[in-house]
Parts: sequence; C-alpha cells; structure tokens
Amino acid sequence: MREVVEMLNYAVLVLLCVFIIRALVRALTDKGPMHWPVLGIIPTAAFHGDDIYDWLTETLDRCGGKFAFRGLWMSGVHGVVTSDPSDVECILKTRFHNYVKGKFYTQRFYDLLGDGIFNTDGEKWKEQRQIATRAMNSNRFLSHAFQATEDLLRKKMLPLLDHFANSGEAVDLQGVLLRLTFDMTCRTGFDADPGYLDLNLPDAPVAKAFEDANLVIQYRFLVPPLIWKLMKFLGVGSERRLKDAAGLAHEFAEKIATDRTNEYKKLGELKGRDDILSRLIEIKYSGEEGMEDKFSAKYFQDFMLSFVVAGRDTTSASLSWFFWLIHKHPVVENRILCEINQIIKDREFQEECPYSTEFTVNELEKMVYLQAALSESLRLYPAIPVNLKEVQQDDVLPDGTPIAKGSQMIFCVYATARDEEIWGKDCREFRPERWIKDGKFVRENEFKYAVFNAGPRLCLGKKLAYMQMKMVAASILSKYSIKVVEGHPVVPKLTISLYMKHGLLTTIRHRSIPKPCQ
Repeated sequence: MREVVEMLNYAVLVLLCVFIIRALVRALTDKGPMHWPVLGIIPTAAFHGDDIYDWLTETLDRCGGKFAFRGLWMSGVHGVVTSDPSDVECILKTRFHNYVKGKFYTQRFYDLLGDGIFNTDGEKWKEQRQIATRAMNSNRFLSHAFQATEDLLRKKMLPLLDHFANSGEAVDLQGVLLRLTFDMTCRTGFDADPGYLDLNLPDAPVAKAFEDANLVIQYRFLVPPLIWKLMKFLGVGSERRLKDAAGLAHEFAEKIATDRTNEYKKLGELKGRDDILSRLIEIKYSGEEGMEDKFSAKYFQDFMLSFVVAGRDTTSASLSWFFWLIHKHPVVENRILCEINQIIKDREFQEECPYSTEFTVNELEKMVYLQAALSESLRLYPAIPVNLKEVQQDDVLPDGTPIAKGSQMIFCVYATARDEEIWGKDCREFRPERWIKDGKFVRENEFKYAVFNAGPRLCLGKKLAYMQMKMVAASILSKYSIKVVEGHPVVPKLTISLYMKHGLLTTIRHRSIPKPCQ
C-alpha cells in the first residue's frame, strides 16, 4: 500500500513538473495566457473575472493580436481569440460560410431562441433575413417605430424622470433603461405594451426571465455538454431555472402572436398596425406560395424572442455606457447640448412649438455630434464585446495562423477598440471628434468597427438603433442633467451583453430651457 501511495505521489509530481515546464515554454514562446491541466484557461480567466475584458485586451496586445486557447477538458471549448480586423473580415465576409454559429452556439441557446434568426445558419437564416429585411425596411415600419418610441418617451420615460428629479431620489438608470428598451422593443416589434415603465415601476417578470435565461446559457459555455445536458434531463439546478425562464418568455411571445393572428382572422386585416409581427402575419396570409406553411406558431415565437434579445439588451447597455461617459466628459455633454439647442432655436421661424423636446426624423439626422458621441461610446463599450463562430473546415487566417475544423473563432471587439495600431495613440480616450470630418459624420471600416457585426450578418436594425438611441439621448439630455452618484463603482459585468455590474446609480436634475412650450 505504501508503495502505491509513493507511486501516486511520484506521478503527481511528474505531472506538476510537466505542467510547469509547459507553462514556462508557452510564456516564453507565444506569451499567451496560462493553461492548466484539465481546467485549461478557466482558472486564469476566473482570476481576472472582475476585469475580464481589460485582461483580454492586455493579453491580445501582448500576443500580437491573437492567441490560442483551450477550455475545460471535454467541454469542446478550444480555438483562437483575435482582435485583428483582417481576421474579422475573413470570418464575417471573405470566408463567411466557413465561420458559422454552429452547434456549439445554437445548442446552448436553443431552449430560449429556438430556430430564431440569431440562432440559425444556412438556408433557415437566409430565409428569415430576407423576410426580416422586407418587413423592417418598409416606410410603414420605420414610421411606426419612430412614433412608438416617441410615445414611450413622452408618456412614460420623461414623466418617470420628472418624478425622480422632483423627489431627489437616486435611481439606477441602467435598470430604468432596461425597462424602457423592453417596452420599446415590444411596442416597435409587436405593437404590445408590457407596461414595465409605468410610474410605479412594477415587477417585470418577463424581462427578468430573459436575464435569468441568459445567465444560465452563459454557464453552458463554460462546462462540458455532458454536465448541463444531464442537469437538463434531471430538471435540476441552473437548468431548472432556464426551463422556467424560457417557458415564461415563450408564453409571453405565444400569447401576443396568437391574439394577433386571431385578430387578423376575425377582421380580415390588421388596420392601423405597422409593427413587424403584424407585417409577418399579413405576409403569411397574402396568398404568396408557401408562406402560410412557413409561418408556423413556432416561427413567430422564435422570431419574436430573437427580436427582443437584439433590441432590448443591446440598446439599454449602449445607452447606459453613453450616459456614464457623458457624465465623465462635461465638454462633450456641452457640445451635444449646443447642437440640440441650435436645432430648437431654428424652430423659432416654424409653426410647431419651438421648445418641445420631441424631435423629428430630420432634426435627429442633423444631430451629427450626438451620433459621433454615441458611436464613440459604442466603440469603447460595444453592446456585444466578444463574438463567437464555429469553424466548419480547416482554414488558415490571413497571417498564416492555422485554425482547425470544429474549433471556435472568437473576435473581441472590445479589445480592437483599444489597439493603438488600429485606432491610434488616443484609442482609449472618449473622443467623438474622431467621427467627424468637415462637419459631417464619417463612417469607419465595418471590420475595424464591428459593433453592429459586419458582412452578410450586418445588423438589420442598425439604422433603427441609431434613431432610437438619438431620440432617447436628445430627449433626456435636453430636459435633465444626469449625474452619477459619487463613489458608485462602474465596471463591466461578465455577461453576453455588456451590462454594468452594479448598475448606474444616478441623480436626476431638471435642466433649464429658454422658455416653456406654449
């Protein structure tokens, strides 16, 4: 027995020596993160859990823009992380068909998103994108989205901020923005009002269900499939929470879709409804060949859930970081206010109320500096800081790095924004002026600035997102001064969307305007 123990001790010592030697060799050769036996990169990443994105940025910078990684043994996690725009172009455009969502991604999201547009590849994705493009690019929908957003701001968001300004009570602005964007997404996409932005800030069970589901799905990416699949089969732990959360989200979408379909069958039309869901139902019963069979109840449900995830999470996170950056940079805030005030001043020669904080589409388009500030905020704090693709066939990246079939290709947009060779010496500074030339907004290379994805999967809602963010920012900043509570910690949270870990605790103050609206 003693000999067996000694042999085991010797074996452990040998393995430890091998690990130390491999770690030293790796550190001296590719300067990548330390990988542990069995656990892979997990302990190293966990050690930097509170600053994971800055750690990724520093590691990528040290490694020349990319490094290989390996996750937990048997988890199926292995591949390459990059921040190089040439790699991003290869992944998202040049060899688009070789870098897909893949089973590694879609299996983990399936219980929430099903076969929705953000969880499919190939023909399923192509068909949904064509239909979504048809629905979202119509003037009817864009006009509806503008009016729905304006109504929410005027009737709910601004009165709510009035309440906090009058009471002097501190408020988590990120939480309020999450409520706004959930209601905004549902009003825009489905012509439905969950009422989560009401003055009494009611419980928001469906919105919370999406948050709970995303947290569990994130956990699925960290553990071997055998573990979470067994937990799902047994209905225990985090998988039980996912089942309950996804079930609530599915019921929410199913009820809206069923009621709207019944409305169409009863009336024979959806008069006065210009949202995407109503448009899809009209297409279903338009008589076009194959459409009625294609648009099943599950199709509507999956499409709606993808729309909520895309619209609610990304917009609220982006606006939260924007307001924080504006607080930290009063000079930028003043320039935005000057731009807004000039637009209001120009109304004096028009019939409409000159000091209204409701802005027209044309007025929003004139807010060049505001768009630059929003773009700069998105550059530094992208709503989706990292993106993952699965490699279909062995490939070689533009710099000669081999990438094997079945591995994951991760590009870190957060790190790209902090690369001096890509964005210059001032890359870590919040400087909206980098987006303006000769008084006009200038766009950047989409692979250098992949915050809205790029290539064939370029975000369909990019134009809508900018319009809504500008509406929210201009309406709020023209009426209120937003100040972050002194000492409140603001750091990124390790989630799929780039939320603030502790929210954004702020005080709201009325901002004086030249004179009241008559």
